Amino acid sequence: MRILVTGGAGYVGSVSVERLVEAGHEVTILDDLSTGHAASAAPSAQFVRGSFGDREAVAALLRDGGIDAVLHCAAKSLVGESMREPATYYRANVVGGVALLDALRDAGVGRIVFSSTAAVYGAPEATPIPEDAPLRPINSYGETKRTFEGAMAGYGSAYGLRSVSLRYFNVAGASEVNGERHDPETHLVPNVLGALEGGPPLTLFGDDYPTLDGTPIRDYIHVLDLADAHLEALEATAPGDPRSEAPLICNLGSGGGFSVREVLTAAERVVGRPVPHTVGPRRAGDPPVLVAAIDRAAAVLGWRPRRSSLDEMIGSAWEWRRTHPRGPASGGA
Repeated sequence: MRILVTGGAGYVGSVSVERLVEAGHEVTILDDLSTGHAASAAPSAQFVRGSFGDREAVAALLRDGGIDAVLHCAAKSLVGESMREPATYYRANVVGGVALLDALRDAGVGRIVFSSTAAVYGAPEATPIPEDAPLRPINSYGETKRTFEGAMAGYGSAYGLRSVSLRYFNVAGASEVNGERHDPETHLVPNVLGALEGGPPLTLFGDDYPTLDGTPIRDYIHVLDLADAHLEALEATAPGDPRSEAPLICNLGSGGGFSVREVLTAAERVVGRPVPHTVGPRRAGDPPVLVAAIDRAAAVLGWRPRRSSLDEMIGSAWEWRRTHPRGPASGGA
């Protein structure tokens, strides 16, 4: 396949590009570098700097490159920022996303895989969360992802677009080449490792939840497992494949969940020293447990997590940080 990866110079996108190239596909990366890094773009892929929301430019890129399918990883994705600046998120994720879908129509490309989020579920009534659970996002980020999923479904009904949406919570870990380092950094694992490197102590937001150790439980997925899922999903969008005759939605995760304290304990085990941390009050809107049911991904895509232990995820992230101490400038994401 010839595949266009939007956001292919970011954390998830760059590792997915590695996997696609390894599988023998021709990849073009489209990234505006607002959060991605040019050094993270695979040298074996074509790199184009630009926005997925530029309909005419993307349509030309799709036509000129003979693109067969799109992996859409680019998005605005900070929950707190989405509540402060919802207009920015709707313009980027919804308006820009629809422009991307129109570019696919213009170029005659009928296949897309969407790197979505389990934030579309909001605070679910029960866990593990199945794909048919009610969609009740509690922030603008989740709402824009839900809206774009709806747009893809509409384009499927009206124009024959084949789509797969992959919903997941927390991505962690690294490949040998690319890892996670954002500014600002909002994710737990890199903040734990940053504290171990001498950065600010970690704050645990609440230790009085109704869980075994009092801290919230969340689902995690290794970034390499997510890259594998992206590859499987792209193959499922092939013309004539019954799996994408209707929009396909699959949850992804580790098959269980880990508490915040379990993450700290695993990091201490990997690195060999305690994580500097303090305990603060709960954050408003944080449910005690968020874990996704992943049976559909196994049944339909043949995908299962192969690197689901915290030690594997944190260990690979720690190794990447040790070998890439300057972060993205030395080849990270």
